[in-house]
Amino acid sequence: MSQERSQSQSPRSPASAAGVPFLSISVTDPVKMGTGVQAYISYRVITKTNLPDFEGQEKIVIRRYSDFEWLHDRLAEKYKGIFIPPLPEKNAVEKFRFSKEFIELRRQALDLFVNRIASHPELKQSGDLKIFLQADEEKMDRERSYETGIFKKPSDFLQMFKDVQSKVSDVVLGKEKPVEESSPEYEKLKNYIFELENHLAEAQKQAFRLVKRHRELGQSLADFGKAIKLLGACEGDSLEKVFSEVGSKSEMLSVKLQREADNLLFNFEEPLKDYARAVQSIKATMVDRANAFRQHHDLFQQKEYKGVNLEKLKFVNPDKFSELEAELTADSEEATKRFEHIVAVMNEELARFQEQKTADIGFAFHEFAKGQAKLAKDIADAWRGVLPKLEACSTS
Repeated sequence: MSQERSQSQSPRSPASAAGVPFLSISVTDPVKMGTGVQAYISYRVITKTNLPDFEGQEKIVIRRYSDFEWLHDRLAEKYKGIFIPPLPEKNAVEKFRFSKEFIELRRQALDLFVNRIASHPELKQSGDLKIFLQADEEKMDRERSYETGIFKKPSDFLQMFKDVQSKVSDVVLGKEKPVEESSPEYEKLKNYIFELENHLAEAQKQAFRLVKRHRELGQSLADFGKAIKLLGACEGDSLEKVFSEVGSKSEMLSVKLQREADNLLFNFEEPLKDYARAVQSIKATMVDRANAFRQHHDLFQQKEYKGVNLEKLKFVNPDKFSELEAELTADSEEATKRFEHIVAVMNEELARFQEQKTADIGFAFHEFAKGQAKLAKDIADAWRGVLPKLEACSTS
């Protein structure tokens, strides 16, 4: 994908030699660790940089999928409004989870995930990214354990349960009506995202069918090649030689079709699937925006409502009136700023997303067309080469 091609400069690039800041990250060498249900894949994450706030010019750490999840969740919590790059999905089916193809697809997606973070103007400055890229395994485990421990106290779960009960009761009794942002700009954004989601899903579905068709046709040609060779051996004479050549051509084309199926999977279907995941990240940001809008609206309403009651305090207890009024105003203004910040960031993110999507999807389709053109030429050349021999057999 062009995202990968246009990422940070390599340490050996002219830019880095000239002292231009660079940050190059590679996710490599997937290795299966453990057995049974405890088994997982570990990766070497190699960071090369000349940035002064990193520990040296090269660092190699070992990470597993849950470490990437930790980084994703930390960024999602801290950077509201930013489209956090998506992670590849999990696969709970044991026979696929450790297949060579699945492991490579996940490695590629994790490499893209962390490089997108490193190329983002704000996310690349995250302290959590630096921990992820530099901390040893023991420190990384402590960071993850600390985050898990914060939220797992029994009292937290009890309070969450009470909050959910209260919300459900309010909705059922009609006390609470959801408030939604309804500006023309936001409605346009929602329509665009939902349409994009549907179209990407359909395109990825058809790309999957293309991969499957290439593999099936490749297997059919391999089987046909073996069969036609055996048929030729029975016939003998000139037919044996011609049929053997037809069989060999079929087997050769079978290999090419399988290679093109792999090319389609990694360079066409997977980029489409990646952008389908990216849309889910955008939708998660839209949820943050909706929550911020509701909080902004609710606090504004509270300020208006409580302001009427506070007027009674104005003459009875002026100091208390001023204190409460200031508190209400500060809370309302803070919520408004939070909402407006998310809106502004989302506008910037959407422009960046659309520009990158155009480049990445355009490159994927270019690779698709190039691969199909080469395959068609190889198929035509192969069969054209045996046509005169087959024609000579049929006329003799």
